[in-house]
Amino acid sequence: MTAPRVMRYQSGDDLAEGVAHRLAHEIVRLQGRRPRVDLCLTGGRIANRIYSALAAAPEGDQVDPSQLHVWWGDDRFVPAGDPDRNSLQSLLQLSKAFHLDPANTHVMPAADGKADPDEAAYSYAQEIGDTIFDICLLGMGPDGHVASLFPGHPSFVPDTSQIAVGITEAPKPPPERISVTLPVINRSRRVWFLVSGAEKADAVQRVFAGDRTLPATLVHGTEETCWMTDPDASAGLPRYNCVL
Repeated sequence: MTAPRVMRYQSGDDLAEGVAHRLAHEIVRLQGRRPRVDLCLTGGRIANRIYSALAAAPEGDQVDPSQLHVWWGDDRFVPAGDPDRNSLQSLLQLSKAFHLDPANTHVMPAADGKADPDEAAYSYAQEIGDTIFDICLLGMGPDGHVASLFPGHPSFVPDTSQIAVGITEAPKPPPERISVTLPVINRSRRVWFLVSGAEKADAVQRVFAGDRTLPATLVHGTEETCWMTDPDASAGLPRYNCVL
């Protein structure tokens, strides 16, 4: 477990460009040390801006897509072509930067391929197995949820032995989802939170105050835990908590 640190960018644009640069650099660095890099993606507005910005990151040309395995922390249990799918949105943006190998692109099952979220989660859990993510990207909702693990929801079980879970009656639409579990996130080597917007500031402050009712508070990487924010999202944090 690592103590979290904060990197505060000057704006949402700076956050998207800066994290894209950092992500490409880190992938290249890791690919120089091992034959395979596992990257877990998140959905959301700021994440998709980062994926789009990868196309302009100078290090992007040095990424070897054949060595890169891409996963998702959660997705909406809707048909494969539904624009709400995190994976569809992510891949649309990433395709501007990389030609990912379909064999290394581990998309969560869709509603037109599996009977229900539980079956889809079981299938994805089998695919993940003992994979450890080198980098796990996470967003956070204003309620402190991560992936599709919501505070107070039955799916949020910090010490579960499950790898992935099916979500029903989620407090945020759509109600059916699939998510990896907290133990899978926490075995990641690096966890990078991508948090933008004033509506997240209260939850960020509560996380750093140690509010364990929020799933985000319980998240950490084994080598690095980094919160990458804009000034609005980190407005409630002391200045000394932020690397500018």
